[in-house]
Amino acid sequence: MTSRAAGRAADRAPQPPALARRTASVGSSPVRDILALTARPEVISFAGGLPAPELFDAEGLRAAYDRVLTEAPQRVLQYSTTEGDPSLRAAVVARLAARGLPTDPDDLLVTAGSQQALTLVATALLEPGDTVLVENPTYLAALQCFGMAGARAVPVPSDEDGIDPAALEELVIRERPKLLYLVPNFQNPTGRTLPAGRRQAVAGVTRRHGLWIVEDDPYGELRFAGDPVPWIASLGAAADRTVLLGSFSKIMAPGLRLGWLRAPAALRRACVIAKQALDLHSSTVDQAAAARYLADADLDAHLARVRTAYRTRRDALLDGLPSALPEGSTWNRPDGGMFLWVRLPDGRDATALLREAVAHDVAFVPGAPFYAGPPDRATLRMSFTTHTPEEIAEGLLRLAKTFR
Repeated sequence: MTSRAAGRAADRAPQPPALARRTASVGSSPVRDILALTARPEVISFAGGLPAPELFDAEGLRAAYDRVLTEAPQRVLQYSTTEGDPSLRAAVVARLAARGLPTDPDDLLVTAGSQQALTLVATALLEPGDTVLVENPTYLAALQCFGMAGARAVPVPSDEDGIDPAALEELVIRERPKLLYLVPNFQNPTGRTLPAGRRQAVAGVTRRHGLWIVEDDPYGELRFAGDPVPWIASLGAAADRTVLLGSFSKIMAPGLRLGWLRAPAALRRACVIAKQALDLHSSTVDQAAAARYLADADLDAHLARVRTAYRTRRDALLDGLPSALPEGSTWNRPDGGMFLWVRLPDGRDATALLREAVAHDVAFVPGAPFYAGPPDRATLRMSFTTHTPEEIAEGLLRLAKTFR
């Protein structure tokens, strides 16, 4: 057959089967798309939820890798168990106990970041068509995760303190959800913290009506004001139905891609099987280095430095917002984490304004993508972690030009 004839035959060949429907129904992350748009070095970006890279303890982590590769190279470069490095799980247990949550190492599964932990829980719990209740607004990648599982995300009415327990109960009765997803500490995107009284009320609702709670806590150790609030997982009414997700991304380095989940036995076993199907286990050498770092370095001293820097940067952002935003704008004052939440005056569309902002070499994340239901288009998220106070001040001058 000539090459021309072969080409005509190829043109007549049937097309391969279509992609799964869920890939068409779940879009790319707008936040990731914005990060690509603002990758130019001259852009001062309040968009990314990124830890400050200059604050990474690179020397301490290098020493940890050097030590495990020197002392046990054959072990740390080999396959390992799905559940995770025993030393790393023991270190997590110690940190949980110090924060008031007694835990056994067997209660934990080490994951490739808490995002994978959420994916494993969704895989183990959700069937297509199941209902998940979420805060309003909520973490964007959680909406993607639930969408890929074929679940329907329904927002719970929320205010400056988080979800309304009475509204939650009404929705639970009406929607019969399988789980409730929460980021109770310094929530992404709003920076809100769910008060202790509401946590107790939420636990009571889930106890009365029989559903799971996924308590996602990547930011809890970044508190720089106020008193800690107990985990929902520590409350008696919720202990047997709460999955707690944690991450090393915000407290050590996101490039490690290490997190963990703490779950009741039956669900944890299902997550172990899901992880075996997904990637067998998280990186052996990264787990070993993280465990070595936690044993040799002083993570609490490192976090104290990080919290001090983040508090200073939050204050710089708060100090400059009145002159940068249009009159009638409102915003909150988070006690920790990485974000604050802004609402522009009625009639303003943050998504439409983003292009203008980027033209002035500054960026933010519009709030609309974080809503499971109809969005409030006047909202936007601002991160204060990745720029110095001086850079923040310059970024706000540029932002003011956008709104003029």
